[in-house]
Amino acid sequence: MFTNESRFALEPDDKRIRILRKQVTRNQPQNLTEHHAFRGGSIIVWAGISLGYHTDLYIFKRGSVTAVRYRDEVLEPIVGLYAAAVGPTFVLMDDKARPHRAEIVDDYLETEVIARMAWPAYSPDLNPIANLWNALGRAVSSRFPPPATLIELETALQEE
Repeated sequence: MFTNESRFALEPDDKRIRILRKQVTRNQPQNLTEHHAFRGGSIIVWAGISLGYHTDLYIFKRGSVTAVRYRDEVLEPIVGLYAAAVGPTFVLMDDKARPHRAEIVDDYLETEVIARMAWPAYSPDLNPIANLWNALGRAVSSRFPPPATLIELETALQEE
């Protein structure tokens, strides 16, 4: 199972204008969009994929992802159940984010006998879920009208 979190924001916070388009349609008027200069916040979303299966999106309500939240809200209720259903061949592939590498997470995975795939740091191309986050972000940003509140953003993410 490949897992990861991603942050989706209502508006980028770096003041750059982004245009999502196909390369051959560079500056056509229908590809230009107006962005408003306000910071609307962001939400953190977790998901897992494997061959022929995907989890539902898990949206972290309020705050950042800590190791305790990761263990209590994702590993125990979602990954633990899936690992038990798959059996001893289950291997978890997460990234090297701090909450994923905390000692309490390692202890939980060890007590539940969940194998973790070892992979090099800073290798997003090895994790196929990174491509899905990109596709999801593009699908949400191409909606008209775009999400204007965090609730609308959460709904759009789940619908896409």
